Order: sequence, then C-alpha cells, then structure tokens
Amino acid sequence: MMAFIVLVIFWACVISLFLSKVKRGRGAEWAKLFRIVTIVFSISIFTYWFIKKSAVGIVEDSVALQVINKLPQPLDFYAVTINDSETGKVIDTRHIGTIRPEYYRIEYLKMEKSDEYWIVGYLGKKNLVYFSQHALPNKNIDQIIEIRNYINQSVRLSDLAKKQVEAYNYENIKMGIWITLDFLLLFLNLMLLIRNRK
Repeated sequence: MMAFIVLVIFWACVISLFLSKVKRGRGAEWAKLFRIVTIVFSISIFTYWFIKKSAVGIVEDSVALQVINKLPQPLDFYAVTINDSETGKVIDTRHIGTIRPEYYRIEYLKMEKSDEYWIVGYLGKKNLVYFSQHALPNKNIDQIIEIRNYINQSVRLSDLAKKQVEAYNYENIKMGIWITLDFLLLFLNLMLLIRNRK
C-alpha cells in the first residue's frame, strides 16, 4: 500500500513542477491549489509514516520474539514467518536488527496464519552464518531465543530464507530510492512555491 502512495506522490510532485510554469490565466489558481494540496498531502503522509515506523511495533494478537546474541560477534538478524515450511510459503519477513554480543532485540510477529518462524543471522552483508526453525504450538507464549553457536539446521530451507531476505532487502532499497526522489521533488516544489509568494 505504501509503495502505491509513494508512487502517487512522485507523479503528483512531477505534475506540480510542470504546473509551477502556469502563472497567468484561468488555470493559474487551480494549478496553485493543486501544488499546495500536493505538498500538504505529501508532508502529512510522510510525517505519519515516519512516526509509525519510529514507534514500537507492538501489534495486536502478536507474539513477542526476543533474540539474545550470546556469540562473540555482532550479527544481523531477520525473522521469517512461514505458512508451510515444505513449500517455503513465506507470510512475512522482518529485519530484527544488528545485535551486539550480550545484547538483545525484541520483534513482534503476526502469527495468525502461521505456527512456525525462522531466525536468519548474517555476519556482514551476505554471509549467512545462522539459521534455525521454531515451531509455535502456543501463540499466547512469547518467545526467547538465545543464539549460542553458528548453526544451519537446514541447508535447503536456509537457501529459501536467504532468497526471501534478499528480496526483502531489494524491496526496501527500491522503496528508499522512490522516497528519496519524492523528497527531492517535494523540496523543489516547496521552494518554488515559497519563492513565488515573495
């Protein structure tokens, strides 16, 4: 949904830039109104989104997953929620974060349609050094996972998990590029609007 909104903002900002050339005639007031609405809407959406992203991700009917790193090196962890481990049907992928030795992170997993999740750990960007499967028979009990050694419980499933994490990171990079373009266009529109008012 957010990807669609980001794309809408991008094209609205592009149209607004072209409309900034309309300074006389009947369309001038409508062009100015469209530009103001685009700027206000864009700033409102991004403000809401960043506040939502910054807030603690507690989700209703979720399971709290606490991952503790007992290894001597910091690892970058992901949680992959699975619907069917045989087919590797993934419901959701979440970046838990880079966890230093003797530290922990908490993530909240949506488990309504799943009773299994995977923990994937990376040393560096691409070196997968930890993979484990975890069944969740009781969804009312929060999970605590201590990472004490470098293991790969299933080479086949860890390959599936690696592809899923790569796809997740690719989508995030793509979204980051679109958001950067939106910010650039939004800044240009705002500056043009302020300059024309002087």
